[in-house]
Amino acid sequence: MNPRPPSWLDPLVDRLGTARAEDFTRLTTPEEGGRESAVLVLLGEQPGSGPDVLVLQRAATLRNHAGQPAFPGGAADPGDADAQATALREANEEVDLDPASVTVLAELPRLWIPVSSFVVTPVLAWWHSPHPVHPREPAEVAHVARLPVAELVDPANRMRVRHASGWIGPAFSVRGMLVWGFTAGVLDALLEMGGWARPWPWSRVVELPPTGATPAPSAGTEEADELAGPRT
Repeated sequence: MNPRPPSWLDPLVDRLGTARAEDFTRLTTPEEGGRESAVLVLLGEQPGSGPDVLVLQRAATLRNHAGQPAFPGGAADPGDADAQATALREANEEVDLDPASVTVLAELPRLWIPVSSFVVTPVLAWWHSPHPVHPREPAEVAHVARLPVAELVDPANRMRVRHASGWIGPAFSVRGMLVWGFTAGVLDALLEMGGWARPWPWSRVVELPPTGATPAPSAGTEEADELAGPRT
């Protein structure tokens, strides 16, 4: 029998019982079309650093989302029974995660990523038996890390980024990784729902750099972003 998830997860799991897609994005998920996929939002805990989340960095040579930090996950296979099966299979294939070390807590609403036409179901899970993970295929995954929640909510590590297209959304700069886009939007909402978010400078906007570069600050802006998040 798997250990019970820690009590600090209870507020988040309770809130997800009433979560809607609108809590995570301003984009409407199409009723038909799009490629079904799933990602694993894996929360764990380490002595001395507290709760954390598993994030990987995609290889710079990939066709979609090259070089971006992301949750483990990918497109559904015909043999996958559901979104949970997809998320766990992909996490095993990408970073050698043992599915038996994980307890699934909830499925989030289906979310649309128009740039790649993916319809994504984030699967929230508790890593009750952590073990070493690593990129299994360097051509797909360049790096994998456990990012502490305490560092993600640190106002010094939070900002919004502006893409060359004009899109603006939340971002985190933690341990050499600039987490933005879909992954940052989901993290932003979950941190708020779990009661962990801290006030941060919403007006701080930086230009999204080329992969691997450091973002450069720009003037503050009130331009609307596509991903909902806490404003302070």
